[in-house]
Amino acid sequence: MLESAALSTLTSYDIIILGAGAAGLMCAFTAGRRGRRVLLIDHADQVGKKILISGGGRCNFTNLGIAPDRYLSANPHFAKSALRRYTQHDFIELVDRHGIAWHEKTLGQLFCDGSAKQIVAMLLDECEKGGVEIALGHATRDVSHADGRYTVSWGDRTATAPALVIATGGPSIPKMGATGFAYDLARKFGLKVVEPRPALVPLTLGGDEVLFRELSGVAAPVAARAGKTTFREAALFTHRGLSGPAILQISSYWRHGQPVEIDFLPDRAPGWLTQAKRAAPRTTLRKLLGDALPNRLADTLADQLGLDTELHNIADKRLVEAERTLAAWTFHPNGTEGYAKAEVTIGGISTADLSSQTMEARTAPGLYAIGEAVDVTGWLGGYNFQWAWSSGWAAGMAI
Repeated sequence: MLESAALSTLTSYDIIILGAGAAGLMCAFTAGRRGRRVLLIDHADQVGKKILISGGGRCNFTNLGIAPDRYLSANPHFAKSALRRYTQHDFIELVDRHGIAWHEKTLGQLFCDGSAKQIVAMLLDECEKGGVEIALGHATRDVSHADGRYTVSWGDRTATAPALVIATGGPSIPKMGATGFAYDLARKFGLKVVEPRPALVPLTLGGDEVLFRELSGVAAPVAARAGKTTFREAALFTHRGLSGPAILQISSYWRHGQPVEIDFLPDRAPGWLTQAKRAAPRTTLRKLLGDALPNRLADTLADQLGLDTELHNIADKRLVEAERTLAAWTFHPNGTEGYAKAEVTIGGISTADLSSQTMEARTAPGLYAIGEAVDVTGWLGGYNFQWAWSSGWAAGMAI
């Protein structure tokens, strides 16, 4: 593997890959190990920047529960082929082969015991074995196609290849250098783009719901719903609105103007308040909430419900109404925190224009798109990394 100033004088390759993130690195070494001459280009000064910051620096590199129905796309069937042919177990085997210790956290999420740097080092080691040439630190100036070859200019260099792979991701986390370059390039070659928007992103609150910002830093296990989709994980109140795993998950399904419902006591069966009234008539709703939730949250909910008296003084009908409110507390987010805080981008290069087997564009032979650049977005918890590995492998095996 050659990097930066040590680059060879070659100008002709079998494959040029734009973007040295998870998908690009995977595609590069997969193709390189098959004897292809691969050039991997990235405008950043190092590879895998998003990998390095993921999972709190420990990289949530996949999930044991990978399944196609945990991905969002205009074509919900598109991801099936790649995910089936290169699975989470295949990537785990690669991690094990490199002696990287890992552990499972909640909900099947797998993390490195040590550092995300180990995953990047593993990918670079595989690229070296495949003879992949890496060019860093210069933005792509121009991409064109003629006579069956793609020509890419970056820095003071130009190279050509019959195959070009778009692996530059989406615009989420712009401080890491992320842009919408993939979409511009796709459109240039006639591919459609499904409207991109931030995903796995905190939601913001305004109006009367600003009072909940006073709970900034308070978290609780909840069930969050948007439309017909529900996630049971922790929600976190912030100085701008709502965050935490449950909210990040639901944000991928939420659309502007839609309410989000939160069940603050998802383990309580209907009738629990009236039963509490019979069992302990002199207790209060505030105390019951305080026993189940953080005190600041319990106090806020109790104040909003306005039932600050002993249960025996409250009619059963009012208690049933309180139960229903607590089980479907309705928030009206006025937006999200945008790409700056979004972990991924939903939408992207239309799967209708790509082969699910190879990731090749149907109307632009030799052009491929993989990873986050494509309209396939996974749940929180290692799902998007697995799509990067699977789609990168699929393209790398096809070219």
